[in-house]
Amino acid sequence: MPPVGRTIRVVGAGTALPGPPLDTAALAGRFGMDGLWRQWVDTFIGTRTRHLALDLETGEQRQTLADLATAAARAALDRAGLSAEDVDVLVLGTATPDTLMPTAVNVVADRLRIDGVPSFQLQSGCSGAVQAIDVAAALLGSGRYRTALVLGGDVIAKHYDVTADLGALPPDELVNYVLFGDGAGAAVLTTDDVPGAPVLRAVRTRLSGLDREPGQTLRWYGLADRHKAEPPASEDYKAIEELVPALAEEVAEELLDDLGWDRDDISYLLPPQLSPVMTDKITSRLAFPLAKEVSCVADTGNTGNALLFFQLEALLADMAAPARALAVAIESSKWIQSGLALERSADG
Repeated sequence: MPPVGRTIRVVGAGTALPGPPLDTAALAGRFGMDGLWRQWVDTFIGTRTRHLALDLETGEQRQTLADLATAAARAALDRAGLSAEDVDVLVLGTATPDTLMPTAVNVVADRLRIDGVPSFQLQSGCSGAVQAIDVAAALLGSGRYRTALVLGGDVIAKHYDVTADLGALPPDELVNYVLFGDGAGAAVLTTDDVPGAPVLRAVRTRLSGLDREPGQTLRWYGLADRHKAEPPASEDYKAIEELVPALAEEVAEELLDDLGWDRDDISYLLPPQLSPVMTDKITSRLAFPLAKEVSCVADTGNTGNALLFFQLEALLADMAAPARALAVAIESSKWIQSGLALERSADG
């Protein structure tokens, strides 16, 4: 929960995607997959397009996480009507940093000409955006800082083997080629009184992985282990299908209880964005009858830590007062539940 006595507002959000959209037919053509494979993607995943920071013909990486996060940060600051000089603290969440050191958050800060402020980078999966907002809110609530730039993003395409025979891959590896896309996002949080900007009413993050096997594994190889036969990325999609809807329902209920809100009070729902098919299942289970769903995954693919920022960008453009919004994100690598609540009141 945001600290009592300090109102924190979200005053701007921005996003960035690499390259043109790549539809499933084009992806299938590149890897020589047949019509049945495309039908499987449409039926069980549902993603129409995704954007990749990788040239599939050459395997060359065209954009980095820092490239995308810098562009998203500039867009968020512009929409907030602020400059880099106004930023007092930075927090970034990612599962796929460009390098272990220097951290992407500090590369972005350097490109924005930000210096002399605290910066933090969180290693996390799909809950990382909420975790970064949670850290930023705690720092702002301490009274030591006024404005935070919060970032999130992932570039998973660099883990793709563009020479792979997808027809020979097991499902836990194959799914990654169609499920994910690359991207980055940013939001500006402030304790300044900005009339009309939605207030962050609650943030919740919690590890829920005790005695649960990881639902997703993303490996980082060094010189000592780079020749191991283990795949760079794999996931237990069956476990994800089983656990994520239940975990999402739990965190949504807890946020409502914390705030004393009813389901009918929610005007906008920002559900987990694993895939369009999974999002539909989760939204149905959450059952917010009057809420407008804010989703992007069908067009962007699963962009990991960037997803919530794409949702926030759309929400801020559409959210007329009075309105309440609830966002939920679940990380499946070791099972983290997270969510947040925003409110735009009629009196500003």
